[in-house]
Amino acid sequence: MRIAMIGTGYVGLVSGACFADFGHKVTCVDKDSSKIEGLDAGVMPIWEPGLEALVKANVERRRLSFTTDVTKGVENAEAVFIAVGTPARRGDGHADLTYVYEAVRELAKVIKPGTVVVTKSTVPVGTGDKIVAILNEEGAEGISVASNPEFLREGAAIRDFKIPDRIVVGAEDERAREVLREIYRPLFLNQAPILFTGRRTAELTKYAANAFLAVKISFINEIANLCEAVDADVQDVARGIGLDNRIGPKFLHAGPGYGGSCFPKDTLALLQTANEAGVEQQIVATVVKVNDERKDSMAARVERALGGVAGKRLGVLGLAFKPNTDDMRDAPSIPLVKGLVERGADVIAFDPVAREQAEKILTGIEYASDAYTAADGADAVVIVTEWDEFRALDLDTLAGRMRGKTLIDLRNVWDPVEAERAGLTYLGIGRGAPSA
Repeated sequence: MRIAMIGTGYVGLVSGACFADFGHKVTCVDKDSSKIEGLDAGVMPIWEPGLEALVKANVERRRLSFTTDVTKGVENAEAVFIAVGTPARRGDGHADLTYVYEAVRELAKVIKPGTVVVTKSTVPVGTGDKIVAILNEEGAEGISVASNPEFLREGAAIRDFKIPDRIVVGAEDERAREVLREIYRPLFLNQAPILFTGRRTAELTKYAANAFLAVKISFINEIANLCEAVDADVQDVARGIGLDNRIGPKFLHAGPGYGGSCFPKDTLALLQTANEAGVEQQIVATVVKVNDERKDSMAARVERALGGVAGKRLGVLGLAFKPNTDDMRDAPSIPLVKGLVERGADVIAFDPVAREQAEKILTGIEYASDAYTAADGADAVVIVTEWDEFRALDLDTLAGRMRGKTLIDLRNVWDPVEAERAGLTYLGIGRGAPSA
């Protein structure tokens, strides 16, 4: 099928490249000419494992192309996906749909009857209804509108797209269901379940899923606090409850709080939707508050552990909000590093891929070329992002390059016994008495 993808950000580019890899003919459209020029030259605007090779392969097979021209991009397209940004609006936290509605108005001028317009962007309940209204206002007739939320994890997005837990499609007519069923037909070979719902239900499903995962993260973080108070090990608690099939092991990793492009803005958007509907969401509201407080408390945690940080040199390992991405949006490293600097610490940080993005946000610190350099002369090393390469560090070498001997592990990457064997004082999250 012929598909147009409006937007070449994280969701649009990954989705477009994967659809092309299924054998569809995909044109990605973006107003940012520098992005399109870069993509035509093989330069990716985001860092995602496997994406560059996937894009290159499908460009060479003439199944994937890029343009700034909307008219050219949607020509003969049977489905047009909207994958533009929906950032949290300042003040009320509601999703800013400016880019979505701008895209719809442009599309209304050029798409033909029979086209299916699909929102891939994360949008509040009722956005599809508004899109229908805009298309009618602009005189676009015979257009189906559907919702197809994405459930991609940064760092594993290609795998998630090709081997999904589920595909959710919200549609109000058979034409939209038929087109989306055909687009995703290659995934039926992997027995990926496709759930057809109403449009509003699909829109809400995305927010509900992310809010529930945010609840799990905040829950285990609070249990970690309790573990520290009663001398228990949160790692073993998480395993013990995660083996219960009703709970499951995922998103039960204690740490400095969630960040990234989805959970912070989606929980806020869900709360705003609930407020407008007059329905209180006490659990989600508490989770947002608890998570914000947790991220803000990490600098104080480091300060307490060291008996003050003023004048001390601290090595920070990991800046991206999670491994295998360069995404710094709402990363826990931001309040941590800023808080340490405000307290008078001398910070030197290293991240395998996020340095360029971090330098736009975190100033007044040094950046190291590798983890060991970040540890040189440090009074303490703080692990903030659980990159695999940090799990493979030689702790004897790390300790030998440090001035102090404190390892503060905010992701519980290391076994306390191994760290102490290397002569380090280990401080993790919720790490009390381990199991026998």
